[in-house]
Amino acid sequence: MSAPTAPSSAPRAGVRRDALPAEGGGWVTFAGIVLVILGVMNVIYGIGAIDDANVYVANANFVFSNLNTWGWCLLVVGLVQVFGAFSIWNRHELGRWIGIAAASVNAILQLLWMPAFPFLAASLFALDILVIYGLIVYGGRRTA
Repeated sequence: MSAPTAPSSAPRAGVRRDALPAEGGGWVTFAGIVLVILGVMNVIYGIGAIDDANVYVANANFVFSNLNTWGWCLLVVGLVQVFGAFSIWNRHELGRWIGIAAASVNAILQLLWMPAFPFLAASLFALDILVIYGLIVYGGRRTA
């Protein structure tokens, strides 16, 4: 006869690692939200600049070109930012790199856009730096 064995406990359900909150997940969510806000704002301001709206500083001297050209640049970057934000929310690795690239280009554009809207450009530049930080530090793949 065999020795009696202790009754085994019920099998444990496997814990899904992707269901647990990852370190820095809030930064990635923040980066996606700010990126979509920046993208929508850039699209709106880009359309305003293309249309030569009277919202911008009068007689501003730009580093190169004119207000119309900067409007097209902001419009394109804004659309890429919105696309990148949705890709970040879907947790695609390519979305992270699109977000970093779009925020980097937008940061440079905001510095060059400074004569048209100085305080807005400085605040959007600061938000771009936060997005870049969140995506570089916490946006990568998680390993167990």
